[in-house]
Amino acid sequence: MAKEMKEEFEKKFFKFLVTVHPQNIPGETAGKGSNQAWAVKEAKEKIINPLKIPSENIIVSGFDIDTRPESQYFACLTWHYLTTKSPQRTSYQPIPVYNNNIWQAPAFSRVISTSGTFWQMMQQERPEQLVTYSAHSMPFKIFEEVGYPANLMAVNDDSHIFWKSYLAYDGDYRTIPLHYPISMDAVMAENLWKTALNQYKQQRRWAWGCTEIPYLFFGFLKNKKIPLREKFRYAFNILDGFWSWATCTLFIFFLGWLPLLLGGERFNLTLLSYNLPKITGNLMTIAMFGMIVSAIISLLLLPPRPKNYSKFKNLSMVLQWLLLPITLIIFGSLPALDAQIRLILGKRLGFWVTEKVRK
Repeated sequence: MAKEMKEEFEKKFFKFLVTVHPQNIPGETAGKGSNQAWAVKEAKEKIINPLKIPSENIIVSGFDIDTRPESQYFACLTWHYLTTKSPQRTSYQPIPVYNNNIWQAPAFSRVISTSGTFWQMMQQERPEQLVTYSAHSMPFKIFEEVGYPANLMAVNDDSHIFWKSYLAYDGDYRTIPLHYPISMDAVMAENLWKTALNQYKQQRRWAWGCTEIPYLFFGFLKNKKIPLREKFRYAFNILDGFWSWATCTLFIFFLGWLPLLLGGERFNLTLLSYNLPKITGNLMTIAMFGMIVSAIISLLLLPPRPKNYSKFKNLSMVLQWLLLPITLIIFGSLPALDAQIRLILGKRLGFWVTEKVRK
């Protein structure tokens, strides 16, 4: 496949290099991070150094194999690189939209993928909290001065490179939003059961980003140059994010009825037991409004419907959001708890490549 790509596209680029990453390098995790680090090393030796291209003129974009950048992505990226303050201390984050196979993917996979897109859209409006995720771009100098993560702990290398750079530059590093989309695949395997299993494993791998908590905290203890206020802000954000991921949906699910079931007669006579179902009902009503808004926005983001699907498929794209409470628990809280318990028990979680099939 690599040879075929080279034959087809080599003439369209100034240089086109295919690298093969050797297996079983001591201390490495076989995954995207180590692949990217190896590819950059090869490009530096075979292209950059011989042509004497200045490091500050190079941007590295790391994409998964299913990533399809929109037509003006690299123009948008270049404009931000040339106009932003301190471009060498900045990563560049587009919005992942899982549209490549959205019409073919199962309903629960569509809901999870679209929810991820919504989260990234919200983070684009909060650049002070934005951390690199999945496909992103960064200065070449990071590979020279910081080093892209490839070791055994770097399963979530996309976020890890941000924190590694942040600590290495004493807090003088950031991620800026590009406000521009890239298209990716939703999780889809050969059958429904395998798709569900792969979706769970993917979410668990993402939730393994909880390893960044001890990494960041130890980094803060060692680094005395980062302001205490910044340390507190980032510490709160990362703790709140992973805690909420693992627990919030479970709290909402159990809050209305579990205290009444386990509280006994004394609790059931209290004012709290009387108000608890009402409070939960109000939360659900607010959540229902958010779900309706999500359904509308998701329809606006959809690519044209393939000709082999009827108009009833559009209806399923709306009704799929009724699965949201279930997916938030099964493919949200549970894999997050799984990853965090593994970390507590010292059980390492290796890099797992998400299988994605197109029909």
